[in-house]
Amino acid sequence: MGETWARIIRPGRRLLSRKFGPSEEEVRANLAGEASADAALALHGARSEPAIDTRSDTETRGATDLTAAAFFDVDNTMVQGASIIHFARGLVARNYFRKTDLFEFAWQQVKFRATGKENSDDVASGRDKALSFVQGRSTEELRRLGEEVYDDIIADKIWPGTRMLAQMHLDAGQQVWLVTATPVELADVIAKRLGLTGALGTVAESEDGVFTGRLVGDILHGLGKAHAVRALAIREGLNLKRCTAYSDSHNDVPMLSLVGTPVAINPDPDLRQVARTRGWEVRDFRTARKAAKVGVPTALGLGAAGGAVAFVLGRRRDRAA
Repeated sequence: MGETWARIIRPGRRLLSRKFGPSEEEVRANLAGEASADAALALHGARSEPAIDTRSDTETRGATDLTAAAFFDVDNTMVQGASIIHFARGLVARNYFRKTDLFEFAWQQVKFRATGKENSDDVASGRDKALSFVQGRSTEELRRLGEEVYDDIIADKIWPGTRMLAQMHLDAGQQVWLVTATPVELADVIAKRLGLTGALGTVAESEDGVFTGRLVGDILHGLGKAHAVRALAIREGLNLKRCTAYSDSHNDVPMLSLVGTPVAINPDPDLRQVARTRGWEVRDFRTARKAAKVGVPTALGLGAAGGAVAFVLGRRRDRAA
């Protein structure tokens, strides 16, 4: 039959059946993660300009930490609000989208922020609209639009506190990657503008530089992000126990649980509870109040090179206390 089934008979209970092996959703998430890692490295390698770095070549080579990296979620972690909404705003201004489409995207985000949970119908609707938009367009056109929208809108919405954390990892010689459900071409634009290593994002299938209107696997979300980080770590020779991950959403618990140092940034209520239970550090840049700190004081230093990140962050926390 090609399928394995477990049948469990218990006295006084009905026959239960369960299919062994990964679900269809898990298979799609794995495909999305593998494709995202491949695309991220391809885009990083194809960049005509190196990431922004004011250090000399000698200093950079000497400070490189080959086995540690930091992974940052984008929406509400690195960028204030949802990057796809900001991009949609730019498309509306350029007559690519209707305002009603923007309102629909915005309403979905309002529901998500209010409940902390993504509705499967909303995810499917957003996926279908995005795919219908890119179908038949060139990957280069999407990148160009992404650069324009970043400069016009997103550049002013970067969380300074999160950007500072990313820079600390860069200064420690570590790779810094964005991890997001946003299309990988757009995510890579954000990474490039911020001087980061690169970005893991949703991969839309393309042929000869033109989008087909199909996804490779699925939207990079939840388990997909964890698969992407793991796949990238294998390709880059990273030790995940020495890596750090940052996110605002409980949907990213799989990714956060994968690394040695998980940090909740601007967390939703569910993630805040998970962080409290597991002793993860919490940093909240949404208000003027001091960032809440959960867990051991040296949490962020676990993935640092030679304690460099731990030292700097520890000094900052001491001054803030």
